[in-house]
Amino acid sequence: MAFPNPPPILADRTLRSTDLDQHRDETLLRIYAWMFLARSADNRILELFRQGLIKGTVTGGMGNEGLCVPLALLADKTQDVICNSHRGLGGHLIWSGHLCDHLNQYFANAESPTKAREGNIHHGDPKNRSLPMISHLGIMLSNVAGAVDSQRRQGKPAVGFAFFGDGSSSTGDVHESLNLASLLSLPMVFVIENNRYAYSTPLKEQFTGSSLWQRAAGYGMEGFATDATDVEAYTATIASAIDKVRTTSRPVLIEAHTLRLRGHAAYDTCDYLKPGESESFFAQDPLPRLRAKLAEAGQKTSLNELETELTAYLEACVKVSMAIPRPDATGMVDELFAPASAPLAWKAEPAEPLQLNFAQALNTAHRKILNERPESIVLGQDIGVYGGAFKVTEDLLNDFGRTRVFNTPLAESACTGYAIGMAVNGHRSIAEFQFADFSTEAVTQITQNAATYFFRSGAACPIVFRFPCGTVQLGSFHSQELESSFLSYPGLKALYPSTPQDAFDALLAAYEDNNPVILFENKALYRCKKQPVAWNPDYRKIWKPKQLRTGDFATFVSYGEMVHRAAEICDYLAEEYEMAFDLFDLRALSPLRLDSIQESLKRTGRLVVLHEGRRTHGFGAELVAQLTEDNFSNLKAAPLRIGSLDIPVPFAQELEKAYRPSKDDVIEQLLKWLE
Repeated sequence: MAFPNPPPILADRTLRSTDLDQHRDETLLRIYAWMFLARSADNRILELFRQGLIKGTVTGGMGNEGLCVPLALLADKTQDVICNSHRGLGGHLIWSGHLCDHLNQYFANAESPTKAREGNIHHGDPKNRSLPMISHLGIMLSNVAGAVDSQRRQGKPAVGFAFFGDGSSSTGDVHESLNLASLLSLPMVFVIENNRYAYSTPLKEQFTGSSLWQRAAGYGMEGFATDATDVEAYTATIASAIDKVRTTSRPVLIEAHTLRLRGHAAYDTCDYLKPGESESFFAQDPLPRLRAKLAEAGQKTSLNELETELTAYLEACVKVSMAIPRPDATGMVDELFAPASAPLAWKAEPAEPLQLNFAQALNTAHRKILNERPESIVLGQDIGVYGGAFKVTEDLLNDFGRTRVFNTPLAESACTGYAIGMAVNGHRSIAEFQFADFSTEAVTQITQNAATYFFRSGAACPIVFRFPCGTVQLGSFHSQELESSFLSYPGLKALYPSTPQDAFDALLAAYEDNNPVILFENKALYRCKKQPVAWNPDYRKIWKPKQLRTGDFATFVSYGEMVHRAAEICDYLAEEYEMAFDLFDLRALSPLRLDSIQESLKRTGRLVVLHEGRRTHGFGAELVAQLTEDNFSNLKAAPLRIGSLDIPVPFAQELEKAYRPSKDDVIEQLLKWLE
């Protein structure tokens, strides 16, 4: 169905910093047109919600138009990066797309930009660098920082725009992101939408101090406050700030005083407002204030005609969007992951085998990627001069420079968000977590943001998260196996190699994948015995299990460091008890490709799963479930899953030894199982 033609005044979505001086009335009229359309659309959406025609909820931007509209018009939509907030409908309308596109999102119909997979204003346009927000406030600032850095690395003088409210200014991600942007000298305009309430919590219960913008000094950046209800003055102020940031490549923090003329969302009754407070807000409403200014300047007739035209346009768009069919769930499951890419054009190097241990194999893979892929970035804590906690990145900084390999501050969430922003804009990052345990500081970024990016926006998010895991007598906070925790969230891929060659192949395969991939690296393997490592043209086979032993007695599945223990056990049982096992190194934990193991289990009728993670809720439970669902009638015995004790990882060597499965423990459990 054809979309209605927009009124001519909406054709130009660009405002230059000189326009206000040179064409004042014309410029203010254009700003008013977009503000009026945004307000009218927000009000109409609220009506449709109350009629039951729009579901979920709506968080209108009534009163916020004076903030987001001038900024969106002033931004360079051909290169800048933005992430609008809940109250940024006006910004969405200006940045890209037709009004019907945005209405389709609210109606969650078949032509919704997110295929009706995301709610209401949780959409963007990643292809045009409008990043889709998630509900976890403060999270998106670092994504914008990463994307704008990616633009700058491509030689584009882009500026990033990130919005957050007075409430979300208290979140850790906001502070991490401000620090990171200043540290990296990124051209960011951080805008605090100060409407005096975080849902129902007033300013005085959110922070102490006179002004939020004064926090800028603590991060070594400029900061100031401005009144976004005075549209003309605010436009001039923000235009100057954008020009300065674009020129200096230094971030700025702006506290924009704005309004929330309705509650936090459609269900908010505003019972918490003081008597007369709502009326005082409406008295400052920027839309009628700007209209009055234009009317005094002789634009009354133009205003009336414009409003009539915009209202008719809105209603025509509502009619079109309401007529679009409901979405179809067909193919939805198949679009969890971004489509596989063609193999990258790797050089067949190293051509001759190198004798490397596990850590050295990973270092060699990093070098290959950095040498051959100019879009690659390696980042993490202490990975520079120090070479990483386990020396996996040793000498990479010296050989490739700080623009390609750089230390990050202790800000796992923001640095992960930064890498996500880089990824959706064309760069590919390998992010090392010092220990897998510290990834819990970035759970939201990894599981709610990166993992869902393609499904909800259609934009690929290629990024590798390296997780050093497993026990080497470092205690509870440096030793955990987290695969079952992270892989319970959809959208993440995962590899868990057990040999130096597989480690080398795994990093290449993870790097070129168009999805976020977790690379689990058991720390006990880092200094394992050196083995030959060379270019493997079949490196993509790392995504499938590898059979290590052949036998008819049972099917034995393991991964990571436990594979070596399983191999010893299989050899022992074959020699001492004449029981031969089919032993599989799983290698890829997500997506699971179990066809070869299923065929083995169909033949053997017995299943053993061994892993280092805790037994209860461990990954072995998922393996047992999937493998036995289609083979239940073939089973000769109940499946046996062996894991570590269901306690925090203890520190002392004797306690750690008792915590994780030992060779003797596994053999004892196997023999008992066989009785």
